[in-house]
Amino acid sequence: MNRPHLATDQELIAQYLKGKEFALERLIHRHKDKVYTAINMTLRDSVLAEDIFQNTFIKVIDNLRAGNYDEQGKFLPWVLRIAHNLCLDYFRKVKRSPKVVNNEGQDIFNVLKFAEPGADAKMEYQQYASHLRALVDELPEEQREVVVMRHYLNFSFKEIAEMTGVSINTSLGRMRYGLLKLRKLIEEKQIQF
Repeated sequence: MNRPHLATDQELIAQYLKGKEFALERLIHRHKDKVYTAINMTLRDSVLAEDIFQNTFIKVIDNLRAGNYDEQGKFLPWVLRIAHNLCLDYFRKVKRSPKVVNNEGQDIFNVLKFAEPGADAKMEYQQYASHLRALVDELPEEQREVVVMRHYLNFSFKEIAEMTGVSINTSLGRMRYGLLKLRKLIEEKQIQF
């Protein structure tokens, strides 16, 4: 179908699986408001909701490419289920970690350091960081840019997309390919982290 705005979700998925990236971008655009609203209503935190939203579509992309989507005609409910599960995972994680708030509203476990790492731990961390940074430098420029902006500078995918002048989907794709390339480099060079 030549006009993606008229295509059904199933047709767009089929086009995406044939390599037409615009089809996934159209699917995300079509359903982003409903997915984000559902996440935000569950979490009641817009910053966290944006992160879960991005992780939802990373998971959607991974599942589509792995052939794990078989919900004929039920794309939105499938995506909402993924988002809901990610929200539940977040709540489980938060519930397991103790939280004691100081009078400034900060969790003291995030503020206090109970023990200083030893010299050997610091040196080991520096070696890991150095190895990882060298591997990141081997990535193609577009992938390296997204990985650095996300993991070293803590930008959201929305911010990355705006700064690089590409869609969120393209940023997500570059991140995914960058991480896959990093895994491959780690295996090839037999680096242990």
